[in-house]
Amino acid sequence: MSAFQPDTLIKNPQACQVETSVEVAADAARVWEVVGDFGGFNRFIPALEHIEMTGEGVRSLRKKFFRDGQNLVVEQLNSRDDQAMHMTWTLIYNTLGIDNLWAAMRVEPLADNRCRATWTIIADHTDAHTPSGFRDFLQGFADEAMGNVQGMFK
Repeated sequence: MSAFQPDTLIKNPQACQVETSVEVAADAARVWEVVGDFGGFNRFIPALEHIEMTGEGVRSLRKKFFRDGQNLVVEQLNSRDDQAMHMTWTLIYNTLGIDNLWAAMRVEPLADNRCRATWTIIADHTDAHTPSGFRDFLQGFADEAMGNVQGMFK
């Protein structure tokens, strides 16, 4: 009989990286209240119907339910620093054809009561996507969401 060894399905993705940065006409702390709310992404992603949170802070889980009634994403918060205004998270489960995913959100103050909000996503796709189609899907999703953040503060 062989001994069991520790294993995990969570791996650091490498195939595709996208990043969306927007300059926002608002104080960085106000923008962080929106994009730094791990359980509040439905405020700027219209495709999300609602989010259910389990736990608080690092290691908490969020279930993102989509308006189409068919798609679901479960993610875990890996790190969070409210002083530096950045956080990271990892995909646990999804129905969107994503194999592994790591993401980060950060807000940087700029001059004149402005800031830059940046969403970075690194992910691997399943056979449900071609590499170029997957990149377009991720980039379009992030661009729309961050454009909505920018519009919230106009």
